[in-house]
Amino acid sequence: MAPWRRVRIPAVVLPRRPNLDLRALAPSPRSVAAGLALIPIAAAAYIGARETSVFAVRQVDIVGASPAVRAQVRIALRPVVGRSLLEVDADVLDRRISDVPQVASIRFDRAFPHTLTVHVTPEQHVLLLRQGRVGWVVSARGRVIRRVKTTRLSSLPRVWVPRGEKVVVGATLPARTGGFAAALFAPLAEARFPARVRFVRAGEKELTLVLRSRMEVRLGNADDLRLKLAIARRILLASGALPGGYVDVSVPERPVVLPSESQVGS
Repeated sequence: MAPWRRVRIPAVVLPRRPNLDLRALAPSPRSVAAGLALIPIAAAAYIGARETSVFAVRQVDIVGASPAVRAQVRIALRPVVGRSLLEVDADVLDRRISDVPQVASIRFDRAFPHTLTVHVTPEQHVLLLRQGRVGWVVSARGRVIRRVKTTRLSSLPRVWVPRGEKVVVGATLPARTGGFAAALFAPLAEARFPARVRFVRAGEKELTLVLRSRMEVRLGNADDLRLKLAIARRILLASGALPGGYVDVSVPERPVVLPSESQVGS
């Protein structure tokens, strides 16, 4: 067996990191001056593009909604044709579209050099506002969309307003004249309600759905609507729509179900 020997390991010398001179990374006065000189040139070019016909709108493409609504939007946006794409913004388009009651919102894209693409989200029709023999279609936001000639042809739920109330197409209904009832239909759709609504009774402290079966769903005030509708949905799925009866969920913790008198007698 070889005798044990001590082996000397030479020291490893790492290369010395050179000192970093931060002054060498700083831009030179000449490059700073050149950059500052480009700023007014770029600004002048942008202003010139806005004021000239270099990027003038020559074509407006409308995407979404029905052909009739697209036609209304196209008419409303006629004054935009000829303006620079850089000058057209959301405020300009919103002002033009505000008179088209069928439109809930829009978004737009600039397709340079000459095309403006407008994406339309139409209003959701949820309610038929009735005043005597006259009717208006109302959106989920409570906006009056249009007047209808024959109310019998509409399958929308009804809500009645007094004859003295003024209804204006394009306006948003106040809560006491249909706005309260219209606001109900977004959570109603989310709840996947299992029955069709025939009409709505709405007051300051009362919101009642009258179903096609003549059963009433009494919701009370507008508090906790989603919870109340979820409870009413479970009751309807379990018991079915009771003709002439009602489900009262105005106090969600203590729902009340009352069948019609004919069912009680049977």
